[in-house]
Amino acid sequence: MSMTTNTEVKVSDRIAQLLEEMGIRHAFGIIGAGNVHLFESIARHGYTEIVCVHHEQAATMAMQTYYRTHGKLAAALLTTGGGATNGVTGVVSAWADSVPGLVIAGNENGKFCSPDNPLRMWGVQGYDTVQMIEKVTKFASRVNEPARALYELEMAAHIALDRRPGPVWVEIPMSVQSARLDEAAFERFKPEDEPRLAPSKDAVMRVVEALRKAERPVLWLGHGIRLAGATEALKALVDELDIPALVSWAGIDMLDSSHPRVIGRAGVYGQRSANFVLQNSDYVLSIGNRLAIPQIGYDLSELARGATIDVVDIDPTEGSKLGSRLKEFIHADAGAFIDALRTASRPGIGAKSEWLARCDHYREAFPWIGPEHDDAGGFINSYRFMERLNGVFKPDQIVVTDMGTALLCGHQVLKFGPGQRLMTSTGLGEMGYGLPAAIGASFANDRGEVMCLNCDGGMMMNLQELQTIVHHQLPIKLFIFNNDGYLMIKHTQNALFNKAGYVGTTKSSGLSCPDFSKLAAAFGIPAFQIRGWDECNDVLAQVQAATGPVICEVFMHPEQLFVPKLSLAQTPQGTLVSPPLEDLSPLVPLPALEDAMLVGVHEKSKSLR
Repeated sequence: MSMTTNTEVKVSDRIAQLLEEMGIRHAFGIIGAGNVHLFESIARHGYTEIVCVHHEQAATMAMQTYYRTHGKLAAALLTTGGGATNGVTGVVSAWADSVPGLVIAGNENGKFCSPDNPLRMWGVQGYDTVQMIEKVTKFASRVNEPARALYELEMAAHIALDRRPGPVWVEIPMSVQSARLDEAAFERFKPEDEPRLAPSKDAVMRVVEALRKAERPVLWLGHGIRLAGATEALKALVDELDIPALVSWAGIDMLDSSHPRVIGRAGVYGQRSANFVLQNSDYVLSIGNRLAIPQIGYDLSELARGATIDVVDIDPTEGSKLGSRLKEFIHADAGAFIDALRTASRPGIGAKSEWLARCDHYREAFPWIGPEHDDAGGFINSYRFMERLNGVFKPDQIVVTDMGTALLCGHQVLKFGPGQRLMTSTGLGEMGYGLPAAIGASFANDRGEVMCLNCDGGMMMNLQELQTIVHHQLPIKLFIFNNDGYLMIKHTQNALFNKAGYVGTTKSSGLSCPDFSKLAAAFGIPAFQIRGWDECNDVLAQVQAATGPVICEVFMHPEQLFVPKLSLAQTPQGTLVSPPLEDLSPLVPLPALEDAMLVGVHEKSKSLR
């Protein structure tokens, strides 16, 4: 009979201790046979609180906003089989948005878990999770030897945060979790100290020279700046350069929306004023902004066609995709670049008075809320409702959104000041993100208050997490925009099939949602409804005063348009045309467009009028 010594420790116990050493206070997950040792050890150790969600994708989504809220890693604990597959959506979402997180996945007994195993299924529920996930993580590994457990986890956590962040995945078979070995036998990972990736001095000086020569320069700022820990330096840069700044949707809350140089958010669903600034610029400096298609449109030749474009990014692949449209790609950490640019640009780049006056004119002539957002059919327009929300935000307001109405209207209209945050999924854009995201943000803020903007369709994707909110009595203010199904896809069907009818997007076409007030009662959550402006202020005051979870339905027109938007338009001759980025629908009259376009009106735009 074998005997264990007093110096031997169970691997799962040692992992629980390691989580404390790494400062991981929260882990989101669901228990199963594949991770039962980890759950038991972590709970008994007492440092890391396990938040039991009701679907594994909620765990990997909550993991994201937890980090985004206060910059500290959270873990997701997945079991084998369906537990691992369920978690994939949140992992891909984190991968798309460069958000770090540590996924610890269980698996079957290690004797089955070999890449040489030709069977589709390993043991009872097992399969090769590492092979499945390795293309959408920064690091994915299986711990085959108990002595390597701490090493793999420490290395994974380091990689998750290094350079361009992202999720990591460490699979630990059940037999490894339950193994015992001497403390001295554990291998440990010691990362090498690497300085931030700094730009070359020559590249920075070329940018300074370009800024000084430009008559109409603009900064285009992305979430990579926050990931680099450079939001404070960014504020100083914007003040010092004194030129217009645009922010990506993921970077909206980096700068005060009321700052005189912050013009707004450009793109396919951008604000008119922001798009006019971008399209009339003569020099664009993009920092930490991956310039995704929803920002730049589909035709690069039409993007800021009078401007040269320089891009600063930690990932060289994000620069190469722009091809010849890019003048220079600067491979650097966004924070290191901002610091170098601030130093090199002193005492200044010269006043751009005419350009700044023109930008102010755009904001006055094309406000964020316009006639296209008028109420219709007796329903509240969701854009105007978002504008009303701006007036009830608290100084430390945290807002997360799901997709559809919540995303589009919120990111076009909501304004944020110092201490306020906005988070959503912009890369994968998965419905169902809102509820788990609110949970992650709340736990990261010591079970603090979060406003979650959701829609009737998105609610159904992770509805079960209402119970997680109720169980912990999280003060999450949940707004549900009720528009009879999938409003964005209704508009897609109308555009593609010429209003031939809906399929799978409305109650009459096969998709229905429940009565959310009755559902709220089933979960024991107070519920409110807003159907008109006469009750709006009073209900908003009650919702914001609530100390626990609360649901508020906002009923909107089931056919309401999302505008302004870059849309296909028809010429008088019946030809369909995709206009350039400055020509959002509904189209402005030609004289107004001519006055706005310093670089001239595109021939496509002329053909539409």
